[in-house]
Amino acid sequence: MLRVGSSLVGYDVEASDGGAGKVQDILFDDTSWKIRWLVIDTGGWLSGRRVLIHPSAVGRLDPASAALQIKLARQTIENAPGSLLDRPVSQQQEKSLYDYYDWDPAWGGSSFGQGTMASDLEPVMYFDQDTLRGAAADGFRLDDGDPHLRSLSELRGYHVHATDGDIGHVQDMLLDDARWVIDYLIVDTSNWWMGQHVLISPHAVSEIDCPGRKILLRILKAKIRSSPPWKPAETVSSAYQTDLHGHYEWPPY
Repeated sequence: MLRVGSSLVGYDVEASDGGAGKVQDILFDDTSWKIRWLVIDTGGWLSGRRVLIHPSAVGRLDPASAALQIKLARQTIENAPGSLLDRPVSQQQEKSLYDYYDWDPAWGGSSFGQGTMASDLEPVMYFDQDTLRGAAADGFRLDDGDPHLRSLSELRGYHVHATDGDIGHVQDMLLDDARWVIDYLIVDTSNWWMGQHVLISPHAVSEIDCPGRKILLRILKAKIRSSPPWKPAETVSSAYQTDLHGHYEWPPY
């Protein structure tokens, strides 16, 4: 089922033996657009520590109670390596978590194949600048952070540019909670196309420019303006997806 990504932020996280905190952010891979980690703020249970939980550990989402069940015990989470998230997420830290939990790094495979999105720019981190400066002062190399991890919260608000100009900004993202992949960017085009929102597949993204806070597309503005209409209150039906992907000549999901 498609869900608005930011709607999961604040969900209560329920371990197999009790509360484990709240979802604070979602980190995804900018080459596959797969959700790689849920960032969990454990609150008073672990003295405010933040931990990474892989989507394969999610058991059930309950929108009615805004709760997310995970197939882990609290003690297992507490004993996980690198559970104190006060630095950029390094590939070594991710490897330690994969090994500890016996999670598959290739879980879910690639959704968009190779070469869909590439950038040599500084990775987006959800950590604030004070945290990053403190890590640098401790001798931690900031470029040790995984360069393909992106924060959903960070990218909200980024300007979106077609090949011939600005079309608006990222309002949110739609993710599939079965495949745990971002299927669409929700783009608010009100400054260009009054009152309109459009869905853009990651297939169309050529670059994420972090310093410039913008996302570059491989689409002309005229193509976007002639796309099948969509309103945020409407569900994204399979028929609509067929029309949308046919319009842009995107492969189906």
